[in-house]
Amino acid sequence: MPSFPKDIQYYKFSAYGFLKNLRFFDAFFILFLVDKGLPYSQIGLLYAIREITINIFELPSGIVADTLGRKTSLAASFITYIFSFLFFYYSSDFRLFLIAFILFGIADAFRSGTHKGMIMDYLKVKKLTDYKIEYYGHTRSWSQTGSAISSLIAGTIVFFSANYDSVFLYSVVPYLINLLLIVSYPSFLNYSDKNKTSGTSGLTKTFRTFLNTIKQPRLLGIINTSAIHSAYLKAVKDYIQPVMVNAAMMIPVFLYLEEDKRNGIFIGLVYFVIYLLTSKASRLSAALTKKHRQRITTITLFAGFSSGIFTGIFYYNKLWIPALITFTGIYIAENIRKPALTGFVADNTPNEILTSVMSAQSLLKTIQTALLAMSFGFVAQYFSVGTALFSVSVLLTILTFIVNKISLTTGKR
Repeated sequence: MPSFPKDIQYYKFSAYGFLKNLRFFDAFFILFLVDKGLPYSQIGLLYAIREITINIFELPSGIVADTLGRKTSLAASFITYIFSFLFFYYSSDFRLFLIAFILFGIADAFRSGTHKGMIMDYLKVKKLTDYKIEYYGHTRSWSQTGSAISSLIAGTIVFFSANYDSVFLYSVVPYLINLLLIVSYPSFLNYSDKNKTSGTSGLTKTFRTFLNTIKQPRLLGIINTSAIHSAYLKAVKDYIQPVMVNAAMMIPVFLYLEEDKRNGIFIGLVYFVIYLLTSKASRLSAALTKKHRQRITTITLFAGFSSGIFTGIFYYNKLWIPALITFTGIYIAENIRKPALTGFVADNTPNEILTSVMSAQSLLKTIQTALLAMSFGFVAQYFSVGTALFSVSVLLTILTFIVNKISLTTGKR
């Protein structure tokens, strides 16, 4: 049982995460794009363009949210998401998909960090900041539960429609509901208590405070270690879907069904299990952080990359079931890390610019994701997805080891 009190706003925060992750297309995104005739090189390019779009809007969106209102920024984000879903539904060629990805990137930029900033501000007002990791871990677990339910619903949609297009249209409904939920948040969450200056002077003040804060070496280190694993998962997560298709063909169930329908059921069930595990991981984050506070980030970082290395090996050798199991390890590592690192960032950041700092973290993540997505797409196109998973995971493991060595050496001087 959680040690913090649960009020109506706790349930609103949890409902937000649950509804946000009812993105029925997630479980079939790569399959949808491949089904539309896009090669892996173009898919990787579209992913990179989405991340570049986020890069352009990321930092300004955080400063705007901290200055002009977080509820306003979040509502605008969800409206943009809905337009992107509609573009995906009606798209049929690369140019239209490009527009859909750009809209999705803009929406992501205005959402990322904003809701976390509101949660941390709420905890400060309610004098519950000691529970930030546990509190955020619990609300995040509802997000993962939403992803689990989303996978089952998505599988059902694909089963009855026998195509991947309609999942985008159905995704509009929970996002409209979430838009109304955001509007119902209390007005004091629109701004931090110390940051209610609007207009040009407010932007200048926020930006100046942000620059002074972001220079702290410890905060930069936390932001970087948080960003790299999130970028890694975001760049590679959808490429597990072909593994699921191959695994579905090996299991002698539902053989009488059409291929798309069988895939819909199997993929939906697999994602359901994965997200139930990540939901549990988010709830356990606070307890694990208390036991291993100094090492939690390093342990989970190498655990995630190691899972990717083994997934690449299994994928290359067409061992689909072991590949699914090890890939799940990347998700679990991310969901243990996320609440802990969010709490660490909040500990080192003034609350009035927390959204801006988290946007800076997301900015770094999107730069890394763009580079990883393009690299991964081209390696997968010209070699294989297994080779791409293995090589990218090994490279990041080596780079992380070198960076840690340099940090330790520098710290001893």
